[in-house]
Amino acid sequence: MFPETLESDRLRFERLSHETVDVFELYEILGPNPAAAEIFEYLDSSPHRTVKETDDKVRRAKEHFDSGEWVQYAIRPKSTEASAGALAGVAGLYPKWERRVATLGIILDRPFWGNGYSGERAEVFLELSFDRLDLDLVTVKYIDGNERSRRAIEKYVDRFGGQYEGLLRHSLAVEGEVYDCHRYSISSEEYKSKSQITP
Repeated sequence: MFPETLESDRLRFERLSHETVDVFELYEILGPNPAAAEIFEYLDSSPHRTVKETDDKVRRAKEHFDSGEWVQYAIRPKSTEASAGALAGVAGLYPKWERRVATLGIILDRPFWGNGYSGERAEVFLELSFDRLDLDLVTVKYIDGNERSRRAIEKYVDRFGGQYEGLLRHSLAVEGEVYDCHRYSISSEEYKSKSQITP
């Protein structure tokens, strides 16, 4: 269903599994590291408390990849980047097959912020969603107040002709809290129209 690997100009995406990522390396990003407060401030999850929790995440990712339900990829900069080969984070594509729609997600380690990697990942995942998986719509959201995500999302949504859908009340997994989330979407038609004229 999903490709084992994907590539962009600067990044390589490898399906998340025990063959492609070291659990301890991933735990350094997802666990209680010094940057955890910043990394998880606007995410719908909390830092992993144990290496076992990270190991379980990798195992579940493999199961869902094998079943074709959804996919998560380890993100690694390519040889053209100063941090070539390092684990930069994890990106996911989460289809709801019956509705022909998918949601984007990404967690980047703090040193990799500000490089445009989120937008580069979005471009690759949009191509996967529309050209390979034949979906109709891709959505992405950010929690109110996350200005860094807002700027990144608006840049690629605008590039591919998408639109802002509005502010939603959303119940997330973190301590049962309810957050305001801004949601955007890009349709297959919008993407294909813009990608034909976007260099």
